[in-house]
Amino acid sequence: MKKHVFIVLTALVLLSCKEKPEHLTAKNTTLSGPVFGTSFKVIYDSEVNYSKAIDSLFQVVNQSMSTYIPSSDISRINKQETVDIDLHFRTVLNKSKEIYQSTDGVFDPTIGAVVNAWDFGPEGKIVGLDSLKIKALMKGVGFDNIDINKTQFSIPEGTFLDFNAIAKGYGVDVISEFLESKESLNYLVEIGGEIRASGINMEKQLPWKVGLDEPRFDGQQSVIKAISLKDVGMATSGTYRKFKLDSLGNRYAHIINTETGYPSKTNILSVSVIAEDCMTADAYATAFQAMGIAKVKSFLKKYNQLKAFIVFENEEQELETLNLNGFPTD
Repeated sequence: MKKHVFIVLTALVLLSCKEKPEHLTAKNTTLSGPVFGTSFKVIYDSEVNYSKAIDSLFQVVNQSMSTYIPSSDISRINKQETVDIDLHFRTVLNKSKEIYQSTDGVFDPTIGAVVNAWDFGPEGKIVGLDSLKIKALMKGVGFDNIDINKTQFSIPEGTFLDFNAIAKGYGVDVISEFLESKESLNYLVEIGGEIRASGINMEKQLPWKVGLDEPRFDGQQSVIKAISLKDVGMATSGTYRKFKLDSLGNRYAHIINTETGYPSKTNILSVSVIAEDCMTADAYATAFQAMGIAKVKSFLKKYNQLKAFIVFENEEQELETLNLNGFPTD
């Protein structure tokens, strides 16, 4: 679901070579597999296998909010049907409204039709896309145009709702909260690079350690830095693998500017955001890509509970990094 993001879990075994004291007998369970068009990994401090329950939760979230499933609630809503939405949909809808307002509309899930038109979404691109067609599509954009308080939910004609910039992070939170309900308070949940970590790795008696990818255009993968996470969610939005080039060689991100309807031109290659939960981090990582560095700096002075790590190209086309609000350095 939604954009590609680029965080990799570092090899936890290599980070914990110390022998475990004999009196420590905690065992982790590790589950992994495909989900939401990407992959997941869950590590938690119990020997109980929750794979069936976790798979069921994934199916419920997918059926609620996946634009890639024709029969999902969101797909039906986008076909102008009126739907009794579930708690998952309601939670993401309310959080989207909150972040739409805090970012002055930079984060706007109603941009879906324009995302599709540029061939970045689940539906086919518009051939011969021009300024007139974009202007027509933009008439359906605007989160203020929908009533989020309806029990039976619907959207105006011409609007296409797309939660792909927040739903993957929400999926991480759903699994995390399930584990907490089972009294597994030491866990790491990762879906396609979006992460939530709680406690420590009990089996290794060490903090959870994750790596952030170095932006590379050659398709190779390398870690730019490794950090420890505890009791937070983290998400990354990257543009270096999904972008368009114009005739002058200018690179445009897959994130659409909600004011113009055009892909965002940016020198930001990736943004990692740490927040209280992964859903919040996921949405803000997308918004920060579209804002640009100056606006992100200003925004984070007010919202100092968020932490951000930005990798960008300077005027000499060299990589630079920026830590904001105390983003972890190791």
